[in-house]
Amino acid sequence: MTLNARDRLIIGLDLPTIGEAEKIVAALGDEASFYKIGYQLVFAGGLEFARDLAQGGKKVFLDMKLLDIDNTVAKGVENIARMGMSMLTLHAYPKAMKAAVEAAKGSDLCLLGVTVLTSMDAEDVRDAGYALDPRALVLKRAEQAREAGMGGIVCSAEESAAVRGIVGAGMAVVTPGIRPTGSDKGDQKRVMTPADSLAAGSSHLVVARPIVKAEDPLAATRAILAEMDRALQA
Repeated sequence: MTLNARDRLIIGLDLPTIGEAEKIVAALGDEASFYKIGYQLVFAGGLEFARDLAQGGKKVFLDMKLLDIDNTVAKGVENIARMGMSMLTLHAYPKAMKAAVEAAKGSDLCLLGVTVLTSMDAEDVRDAGYALDPRALVLKRAEQAREAGMGGIVCSAEESAAVRGIVGAGMAVVTPGIRPTGSDKGDQKRVMTPADSLAAGSSHLVVARPIVKAEDPLAATRAILAEMDRALQA
């Protein structure tokens, strides 16, 4: 199935309250079909909100970055699959990924391996105790995710083309840190525009602050979708 721009754009509801998230969803209406819910909103009642979105026909990317012993990861994945979520993140550690894949069998849940956070650069990775640079670590984890049977990878758009070469056409390549031309990078260090990200091999783009903090979120969304449409048609 060929995905259009609306299928590929994931709105990051990085907001402190359910009320603010509800306002964004209402403002965007049918222009947006896919939302990401992460820690900030989860701990403000976001799990019930995620269920409500899914039951209302929206796709939900639950960004939990799970990592624990195999059994704990598996049990969490089983329950998340029952919630009707479309995507779920876990850190791309081989044992955790294998446990998650086994637990998600028979469901439509797409499991995504988080490689290296887009807020981290080479110095950050060294400080975390890794000998590899960010790109090498991303590619190693992408290969491990493919071998584990994961549904996709989360990586910086800077690594999308290389990751796509490793995982092939069948896996999702989801890229946060997307910033339209002229946008503030915020705390992201490895960013790219929507058009460049798609050209590099990304299948889905996560956009949060440029939309949810915009004066006119609907206009911001439409502008990003238009840029994506032009890139997909090129």
